[in-house]
This record gives sequence, structure tokens and C-alpha cells, in this order.
Amino acid sequence: MPGSLLRRKAVEACQADADRAEHQLKRSLGVFSLTALGIGAVIGAGIFSSPGTAAAGGGSHVAAGPALVLSYIVVALACGFAALCYAEMASMVPVAGSAYTYAYVTLGELLAWIIGWDLILEYAVGNVAVAVSWADYFKSLLAGLGLALPDWLSTTLDHARQTPGLLAAAPHILGVPIVLNLPAGLIVALLTVLLVLGIQESARVNTAMVLLKLFMVVGFIGVGAFYIKPEHWTPFAPNGITGILSGASLIFFAYIGFDAISTTAEEARNPQRDIPRAMIATLGICTVLYAAVTLVLTGMVSWRDLGVGDPLAKALQSAGLQALAGILSFGAVIAMTAVLLVFQLGQPRIFMVMARDGLLPAWAAKVHPRFRTPYVTTILTGIFVGIPAMFVDINEAIEFTNIGTLFAFVLVSVGVIVLRRTDPGRHRPFRCPGVPVMPMLSVVGCGILMAYLPFITWMRFAVWQALGIALYFLYGRRHSRLAKAA
Repeated sequence: MPGSLLRRKAVEACQADADRAEHQLKRSLGVFSLTALGIGAVIGAGIFSSPGTAAAGGGSHVAAGPALVLSYIVVALACGFAALCYAEMASMVPVAGSAYTYAYVTLGELLAWIIGWDLILEYAVGNVAVAVSWADYFKSLLAGLGLALPDWLSTTLDHARQTPGLLAAAPHILGVPIVLNLPAGLIVALLTVLLVLGIQESARVNTAMVLLKLFMVVGFIGVGAFYIKPEHWTPFAPNGITGILSGASLIFFAYIGFDAISTTAEEARNPQRDIPRAMIATLGICTVLYAAVTLVLTGMVSWRDLGVGDPLAKALQSAGLQALAGILSFGAVIAMTAVLLVFQLGQPRIFMVMARDGLLPAWAAKVHPRFRTPYVTTILTGIFVGIPAMFVDINEAIEFTNIGTLFAFVLVSVGVIVLRRTDPGRHRPFRCPGVPVMPMLSVVGCGILMAYLPFITWMRFAVWQALGIALYFLYGRRHSRLAKAA
């Protein structure tokens, strides 16, 4: 049995599967579109929402204060090391599947399944939280326009239970109150339809949204810089290194998404060259923007007052810029829409590749004959994300998503070291520099961030892993194409 759990898939077999006519996706993405997808996934709640909570602290997290800018740099370094490892693997194995595929060719089938299972945390579970957050921003935008949805039609059930009188005021059917977050479900449904219609169409919509939200972010930096009060930066690091690392563990969610670029490898025109470039460009651009926004934000408002869901809007309001705060709410809606789009794009492609390998049912690998998109898994992902987003709050979703993604980064980094030893002669269009030191720095950096996550997150992660391993032994191991070939 141990040998069968470690069986690895050949790189050539991965490419052959991608080239089969019935699985072939449409190659239409260049480096600009790929970078826009990366920025679309990265710049969202991490710049419009998370800085406030991370700077002010709260719950299980220690306040980072103005030193939050260092938290962003720490995470950027950890993600940068991981991105270099991803870039090497993506250039060698230019197929969809991201960390799942890379683990399959380096560490074996069981670990590949585990990482594919964990990527559900990054894309699907994480997107439930993003959809709920998007709905909150959308409600704020409507309120700014003098419009409002009924509370029972724009509130999750968990939140309604905590709001006095809301359940009683909601319509009842057979004595059961009807409460749902309709905007969250509708935006997921709309993006699901767009993603089924085509990758090129989706990429164009994403690029337009990215350009708009970059304009909003740069505008905030440019305007806010004139309202900075240097005394707000004192003390700079109120809780020292503990606060910086605690902030880093929380805002790591802000960087999730650059790896989503690798899930589109089969739709890139020149994946060996363009995917590494797009990943590195995404991290560089986003890190500069995050650092600048954080410095301006903590300079405009005391970090103690930033524990709100819309810290950038609060900063503008404190400066008397009410109109700009309203415009920023619109920018936040656009930003969150782009995040939803890219994450909804990534998850179906991972499911599709797992199905091609036999670890999931064969129908999940179907590609639409006209649109050349994985329409079955795209629709299923839309259902999996949209329905929970209408009814539940996942308060710890960010931390749960973080631990699954960090684990994926660790395995990809280890995979680079393994493949350098087991297949040193293979052509690598992009080579991660400083192997094995650079991948090990990625492992250590991600490990430190994981260590600062709350204990309850580790417990939930252990339960999630146990469930995934059970599914592998019940289905995946027996239906694996490698198992049948053996």
C-alpha cells in the first residue's frame, strides 16, 4: 500500500491529458491578461477591509498598529519565495491544476489529493466569505444612493439570529422565517454564467474591473497623502514583533490569488514564459500598493480607531471627504467582484484536472464543445459557493482559508527541491534561484505564519484533512487512472 500512495504522474502524461481534444481549453491569455487576473484576485478585501482589523487588533489577534506595513512586507517575502517555486513548476508543467498537479508529479498521489482537497479551502470556501463581504459592500453602496433592500432579503441567517426582531419581522412559510442574503447568491450566479461563456470574455471583464480599482486605490493614496498626521504613526509598533507577525498571519489572505494564475496554464498562449512573469509582476505591484495604502491609512487615522469593516472609507470621512468615501464604496464593490471572478475561475479547473486523473468522477472533466470551458465544474462551484453565501456567515473563513493555502505553498516549495533531485536534467524555462535555500525560506516563512494562526483553526484543519483522506480511500484510490494502469 505505501508504494501505491506515493505513485507519481509523469510530466509528459500531464501534458498529454491537456492536449487531448475532448479536454482542450481555449488558449487566449497573454501576460497582460494573466497579470490582470492575478491583481484581480489579490486586491480585494485585503486592501479595502483587512487593514483595519489587522492594525487595530481584536479577537485572537494582537494589534500591529502602523507597523502593519511591515506585516505586508513579511507576507510579501514569504509569498515571493513561494511564487518563485510556483513559477518553476508552472513553466515545467504548464497545465491546469496548480499545486495539485505539481504535487502529483513530485510528491505522489496521496499528497496530491490532500493538496487538491485543501485548495477547496482557498478557492471555494474562501469565496463564500468574499461573496458575503461583497454583499455588505453592495448594501452600503445602495444605502449611499438612498436605496435599501429588506433586511430579511439581504442578511445571512446567522446574522439574523443575532439581530433582535429581524426573524420575527421576516416573512414566514409554515412557521419558518425566510431570511437569506440574496445579493451574495446573485453575484455568484452572474459570474458563474460569465465563466461558462468563455475565458476570454471573463478575462476582458476582469481587466476592466482591475483598471478601475487600481485607479481607486491610487486615488486614495494620492488624496490621502495630503491628510497624513505623522503623530498617528507613534508608537509605530505598539506590540513589537508579536503584533507584526500576528498582523501578517491575518492579512496573508490579502495575497492569496497570485497562484490562481497557474490554474489558467492551459488557457495561456505561452505558459512557460508568461505565467512566471505574471506571478512575479502581480506580487510586486500589489506589495507596493499595500504598503502605500497602509502608510497613508494609519497616517490619516489613529490605528486604534481602525477596527471597522471599511477602514479606507472611515479615513476619508474623518478628513471630511464624504463624497470620496462614497466613490470608494463603489470601488470596493468592483474590487470584490474581480476577486470573486478569479477564484470562481480557479476552482473548476482544479476539479477538472483531478477528474481527468480519475480521483473525481469522469463527468467533472467535461469541457463545453462550443465555449471550451469546464462548464460542469464551473456550475457546481457556483452552486457550492452561492448557496452557503446566502445563508451562513463563516466568521473564521479567512483563517481557515489561510491555513489551507499556506500548506499548499509549503508542498509546492518542497516539490521544487524533490524534482531538482529526481529529475535534474529536465528543461526548466524558469528556474527558481538559490535552490534549495529559496524553497526552504518559503517553507520556513509559511510555517511561521501558520504557527501564528489560532489553535481552533488548526483543529478545524485537522478535521478537514481527515474527511479528505477518508474520501480518497473510499473513491479516489480505487478509481485513479494510475491505479488502473498499474
